[in-house]
Amino acid sequence: MAAGADRSPDAAGSPLADRLGYLFTTMHPPGAPYTNAYVAEEISGGEEYGGVSVTEQYLSMLRNGKRTNPSPDVLRALAKFFAVPVGYLLGDLSPSQAERVEEEVRFLVAMRDKRVRSIALRSVGLPPEVQDSLTTIISQFRQQMNLPPEPPGPNGAAGADGSGGPDGEATNGRH
Repeated sequence: MAAGADRSPDAAGSPLADRLGYLFTTMHPPGAPYTNAYVAEEISGGEEYGGVSVTEQYLSMLRNGKRTNPSPDVLRALAKFFAVPVGYLLGDLSPSQAERVEEEVRFLVAMRDKRVRSIALRSVGLPPEVQDSLTTIISQFRQQMNLPPEPPGPNGAAGADGSGGPDGEATNGRH
């Protein structure tokens, strides 16, 4: 994962294992995280994944770092399944690019919540100053409930990108 990952890079032995672990536990439908068996079945049974066949055991080895060099076809299939660039899985992206991918993953996860979607969609079309006021009101509610100013990122730190704002803008001194 990008800087500040949940576990040290040596914990699983490869950027691929770290990133797969993050995606398995983060990118899934409401309920429980994906299992190796489910992902293997989806990829192996779906023509949209290029006819790739992958087993539950092989995914387990990729996730725990025992296998670190999957074929390009397997990498493409995994990237497509999780809707991330192949470069993210390989660790080929710069730290800022990897953080951007993880920010997009966190956004998609947040949008699974119907209430969060409703709040976000209702703000579309409102003038920027009204959107800023809504952000301030939400921040005040978070403070009253003893929550951090921004939801935690993948490593528990507040803020998705370190700047506080959704577009990388400062948010009135908050992070």
